[in-house]
Amino acid sequence: MANNRTPRDLETREQEKRYVYVPASTLPDPTPEPGFSYRWIATAILGQANPTNVSQKLREGWEPVKAVDHPELMLQGDKNGNVEIGGLMLCKAPTEKVLARKEYYEDQARAQMESVDSNFMRNNDARMPLFADKKSSTSRGGGFGNGSK
Repeated sequence: MANNRTPRDLETREQEKRYVYVPASTLPDPTPEPGFSYRWIATAILGQANPTNVSQKLREGWEPVKAVDHPELMLQGDKNGNVEIGGLMLCKAPTEKVLARKEYYEDQARAQMESVDSNFMRNNDARMPLFADKKSSTSRGGGFGNGSK
């Protein structure tokens, strides 16, 4: 045999990195703007307009994003020039407002959980605790059914 072959560890492939497929997102991401958060808001559900949802979100501080402000999305806007895809309208709001809203609802959820816990523990009795460490154990051999007489 001929010994003129290059050792395998010295060989490299033409293409080091292989392409990894990632499915396209249904909704494009806008170019981030410092100090603002983006959200897609439903304007229609199952083909029916949903003006109540839109007006509620606008009162919460969300503002529709104009198509001319984000040409990278390359979309046709709705009749008002807003970015809209399949019944969803892109809106933005100041990040501090979004964080304040999130904190408000987290506090609401925490208060509800504390209320449920305190109401449940109110019925706790030391003779019959609601939360007791329950342990089980298994043993083998010595006794009925082990085959000895």
